[in-house]
Amino acid sequence: MDLRLTPEMEAFRDEVRGFLEAHRDHYAPGAAADRPREAALAWQRLLIEHGYAARTIPKEYGGYGAQPDILKTRIIAEEFTRAGAPRGLANQGISMLVPTLLEVGSEEQKQAWIGKTLRGEVVWCQGYSEPGAGSDLASLQTKAVEDGDDFVISGQKIWTSTAAQADMIFCLVRTEPDAPKHDGISYLLFSMKTPGIEVRPLKTMTGSAEFNEVFFTDVRVPKSSVVLGRGKGWFVANATLKHERGMLGDPNATEARLHSLIELMKTETVDGRPLIADPVFRDRAMALQSKVLAMKFNGLRGLTASMRGEPAGMAGLVVKLQGCELNHQIAALAIDALGELGVLYEDGPHLRAKGSWQWNYMFDLGLIIGGGTAQIQKNIIAERGLGMPREPKLAKA
Repeated sequence: MDLRLTPEMEAFRDEVRGFLEAHRDHYAPGAAADRPREAALAWQRLLIEHGYAARTIPKEYGGYGAQPDILKTRIIAEEFTRAGAPRGLANQGISMLVPTLLEVGSEEQKQAWIGKTLRGEVVWCQGYSEPGAGSDLASLQTKAVEDGDDFVISGQKIWTSTAAQADMIFCLVRTEPDAPKHDGISYLLFSMKTPGIEVRPLKTMTGSAEFNEVFFTDVRVPKSSVVLGRGKGWFVANATLKHERGMLGDPNATEARLHSLIELMKTETVDGRPLIADPVFRDRAMALQSKVLAMKFNGLRGLTASMRGEPAGMAGLVVKLQGCELNHQIAALAIDALGELGVLYEDGPHLRAKGSWQWNYMFDLGLIIGGGTAQIQKNIIAERGLGMPREPKLAKA
């Protein structure tokens, strides 16, 4: 594709830069694993008002209502990264559920949930994994039994991010027990305040409870909460997973993290010399920079496909694997650059960036597993992208 920008696009870039400069004092980070604070909510509203968040989502659903323009979206991402400005709220509701509802939701569901979710007024969690259904998600056993106009749900979910803070859940349940496992699943939306739901936080090595167990005991949910239709949950779930993998492999977020690493290496010193001047550390940083550039250019492959109306193909399949592993590698180099300060955690006068590098190093290791493990991602790339034979299944006893 031709990457040269037209005068119109250059003017749009200047407009974005002007906005960021004028509102520098309003920058507020979004929350991925907690309820957003008022400053983050206000920043989100401002971004939607100016079309820098929810840009192409129709106004009737709470978005800005612009026509799809992939190059302008790209310019926005580049300029926010350059300025170190947060892109607004990014969570399971906004980044995963909203595009799913736009794709397959009913008009009633779109009107009820998209606007509130975009503005951060409703926080969602994702009820997918179970103790016996992780990588093989279609084996899930949480059941929903029909009772009049309701489903009565019983079962358990695990590794449920944000469950302790969430207002709502988008949840996979088995509504057709006699159907083949992929055909018997439905995708439901319901309140986490519904009687019969118990949330038990799971503390991880970060020291925080990012994940939770969720237990359902005779939870009564109206049938109207089904998205697309009974037994269509596997199709809807995969639409959501597509958006989840895109969220976890955002090249602009990874590039911003690389910039933060380089700034850290300019300020941290050994024997009075900044680490960026050390040939070993500089070589490691350059190797990561080359991977970030490869990730960025792979994003341009996907951009080209989108502009041509073609599927992303291999460019889309590698995004999640590439992004999660690279983010962890960047955090690992930051820990090494911090030296003895890298082992500090929680709170203290010597912490850098409020301990975010240590937290990212541990949390990102989990993301290599979550959302589809690296091993499963490699199988998908090999089988669907490269056309290699499917992995042999274990013979049944």
